[in-house]
Amino acid sequence: MNKPDPVTLEGYDIRLEPLALDHHNGLIAAASDGHLWELWFTSVPKPGEVKAYIANALAGQEAGQMLPWAVRHLSSHAIVGSTRYHDIIASIDRVEIGYTWYGRTWQRTHVNTACKLLLLRHAFDGLKCKVVGFRTDNFNMASQRAIEALGAKRDGTIRHYQARPDGTVRDTVIYSILASEWPDVKRHLELRLNRSNE
Repeated sequence: MNKPDPVTLEGYDIRLEPLALDHHNGLIAAASDGHLWELWFTSVPKPGEVKAYIANALAGQEAGQMLPWAVRHLSSHAIVGSTRYHDIIASIDRVEIGYTWYGRTWQRTHVNTACKLLLLRHAFDGLKCKVVGFRTDNFNMASQRAIEALGAKRDGTIRHYQARPDGTVRDTVIYSILASEWPDVKRHLELRLNRSNE
């Protein structure tokens, strides 16, 4: 796998747009829907931190470590959140999906399933990844349930792994999907989305 280039991914009334400064106001609106930065176990930027959030993501992209997107709901044209590939290791055909958040209005809707299907399809079918990883805070139960609902396997927990925004240290739960598991995961996610559309 070569270093992945920015790309627009679209389907199921969702478009993943390569993250840019133009998304600044939309991300503020999305994060303000539920005051998401108040959740101590997540890394959602406060309104005054969104420019730095975008700059850090683009610096990671330039270094070949990240590929960030803004999430747009096509029917409403609203920016509803953000997600990215991170910890890209091209030499072993591995990416991780994370830094994912959505405004409260869009949580527990089809948005997360659609985004994950688009990202996984690009990783496995486009980039020919051998594995896609996920990680989340030990206390972020909603994120763990969402990752498990995709069909990812829990690899384990790394204790005392990473600082949270508030300075405390989290345990990190690690998941993955192998390329050999992708056909079944894809079928499962497509079925979920088709049922939600009905």
